[in-house]
Amino acid sequence: MKQPGLTLTLTALHLLYWRAWAALEVSMEDRREVLLGSGAEIPCVFSLDQPAADLKIEWFVSLSGGNKQRIHYKTGSEEPQVEATRYTDRISVSYNSSTNGNSVLTISSTQLSDEQEYFCRVSADSASDEKHTQLLVFQPPSPPTIEAEKHVSADSDKMEKIATCVAENAYPAPKVLWHKDGIPLQPSDDDVYVMNSVTVQPSFLQTLQSTLHLKMVKKEDKDAEFYCEISYFTVGGESMMESDHVKITVHYSATEVKMYQVSPERLVKEGDRVELRCQGDGNVSPAITFSRNGNELESQNENLMVLENVNRTNSGEYLCSYTEDWVNYLQSNFTLKVHFMDDVVITPEQPAELDEGQNLSLSCNALCSLPTRTVWYKDNKQLDEGNILTLSSVSSKSSGTYTCKVQAPDLPELSGESSVDVTVRGKPEITDKIEIISLENKNMFNLSCSTTGHPTPNITWSLSDEQTRVDVWNMETDNSIISIITISTTSTVNASCIATNEMGTVLTSISVEPDKFEDSTTVTTGTTSSSTTGPPTSHNQTEPPAETDESPKKKEHVRKESSGFIIAILIILVLLLAIGGSVFYFLYKKGKIPCGRSGKQDLTKESASKDDFVVEMKSGKSEEAVLLQGVNGDKKIPNDQ
Repeated sequence: MKQPGLTLTLTALHLLYWRAWAALEVSMEDRREVLLGSGAEIPCVFSLDQPAADLKIEWFVSLSGGNKQRIHYKTGSEEPQVEATRYTDRISVSYNSSTNGNSVLTISSTQLSDEQEYFCRVSADSASDEKHTQLLVFQPPSPPTIEAEKHVSADSDKMEKIATCVAENAYPAPKVLWHKDGIPLQPSDDDVYVMNSVTVQPSFLQTLQSTLHLKMVKKEDKDAEFYCEISYFTVGGESMMESDHVKITVHYSATEVKMYQVSPERLVKEGDRVELRCQGDGNVSPAITFSRNGNELESQNENLMVLENVNRTNSGEYLCSYTEDWVNYLQSNFTLKVHFMDDVVITPEQPAELDEGQNLSLSCNALCSLPTRTVWYKDNKQLDEGNILTLSSVSSKSSGTYTCKVQAPDLPELSGESSVDVTVRGKPEITDKIEIISLENKNMFNLSCSTTGHPTPNITWSLSDEQTRVDVWNMETDNSIISIITISTTSTVNASCIATNEMGTVLTSISVEPDKFEDSTTVTTGTTSSSTTGPPTSHNQTEPPAETDESPKKKEHVRKESSGFIIAILIILVLLLAIGGSVFYFLYKKGKIPCGRSGKQDLTKESASKDDFVVEMKSGKSEEAVLLQGVNGDKKIPNDQ
């Protein structure tokens, strides 16, 4: 039986405790989130109905087993006190002891071990209240890495490893979700299997490794893209990161094999480098061999065979054998055609000399494995198409080099050509009008005459006054000759250039009137020309000179620039005259040439090639010949006889 006084005392204590609790209230956040290594602030707010002189504020941290450890406190107006704990050097506390007071616990350089519950206890006038806040520390993982498998077998009834994804140094451990072509793969017992493992580092950071396995991988999966998606908690909520997208190497057997030509990317001709490849539609490492006519051939690498500098004998059928693990055996063949063209042949190879008016037929042929196109050229100008070229009623202009070019239109690189020289015999032709060039001595003139023909003609000059003749130079090249005569006169002289060979004679004439050259350097006079069918019997003109525009009534001075060729020849002649004079003077001083010697010295060369030209120098009673070698520029002057 209870005593009435004890009951009254307990009742009073309950009432007192209720009034004290109602007068003091503490408030704190449920949780506080921070990143690893940053600072954490944990606030504690309290309210009093009246100031308290003995106000005490204490901070605690939870320990294992439900215990708590005080880390900081302040009593009344005393100085705050720090307990000796692992937080001693990393915490600071602010206090506000008013009726609506607060206290803030600050932890610097947070660690993973700081993830605890922190308690704030406020006591005053025998009243007390306590609240707590859960501190959460986060560390996002590093960007995830992914590695695809290098060998995945298709159509296997076993789980095939596809790829591995790794996310390192996270807290807490992240989660992973695999994707194929953007579609999430949910783990299942039949088709998808994901194996995850978490490794805790000494720093308490965690590394996630996830491996994806698939069953019944298909051939089409070689083009699929796989990646992993990592989700993790951080301040403010959950976040995600994706790995790179990767493709796997799916190995599957071939159902077909093909042999084809890689290069050249056109028809093959002799001399080419040919590459042949053997390719299957599978994705394995097969054994490939090449053969021809049952003989195995060397290959450049696993599936490539190279034939260097092929010729027509390399044409034929080639075979490649394709074997997978000595089980799947396939073959393919390829027919190689090496095209060719033999030398181009023109018949007749060296036709006889033709007379003017005759006909000539040239035939051009080349044995070729492809249809060809034949084109004839002369002096780089196209004449005709076709194998046969017919020259009708030839003339001197028909002489020259004829070239036959043969080409395969389907393979332009396959081509060839051949040439033949055609010579037409005929009487000479005057190719240029006679030119008159005045010299420094106003009474001396050079006259030039050019002619061509086969056989090569000879040029002689006929003057109405032979006393005016000074020198003559003849320069011979292929079937042509240029002759220059120097005359000295103060009165009108008629000059004729006569070109002769065994086929006939032609001539052209001019009239030189010195008084027309007082103000001019070069005059081309009117000329007349005639021809005969036999050798010349006289130097006289067969027809009277034609009346020219250069009559005394008009006296028109025509200035004409000499061709570059004539100028070059004149320079050479001047140099030769200087050299000849020096040699003559040297021989005379040595006594090799007696004073008053008369007669002629015949200084000639038996023949001159087409690369030589001969200059004849005639002066007074002496005649000297100088042979100029057109190839090497040597000059030869024979000794006196």
